[in-house]
Amino acid sequence: MRYLFSTGLVAAISAGVSLLRGTREQPITWRSLLSWLSWGITMALAVGAVIDMNRERRGVLVDADSPQSVKKAKKAQRLQFRSQKALADTQDHAKDARH
Repeated sequence: MRYLFSTGLVAAISAGVSLLRGTREQPITWRSLLSWLSWGITMALAVGAVIDMNRERRGVLVDADSPQSVKKAKKAQRLQFRSQKALADTQDHAKDARH
C-alpha cells in the first residue's frame, strides 16, 4: 500500500488526469499524441520504480540500471568498509594484548 502513494506514481497519475481534461474536447493532433506518449513513458517509469523499491525491500536482485541498485551498492560498500574496519580494530587489540 505504501508504494501506491510514491511521489512519482502520484505525479504521473495527476499528470494523466490533467492531460485527459485538456485533450478531451480537442481534436487529435500529433502534439496530443506526443503528450500521451510522454505520459505513458512517465507512467511506465513510475511503475518500474515502485517495482524496484518493492524488490529491493524484499532483498530480491534489482536490475543494474535501477536507481535502487546504486543505493544497494552503496549500502553494501558501507557494510564492507565497517566490517573491514572492525576486523582491523580487533587485530590491533590482539597485537596490543600480546605486547
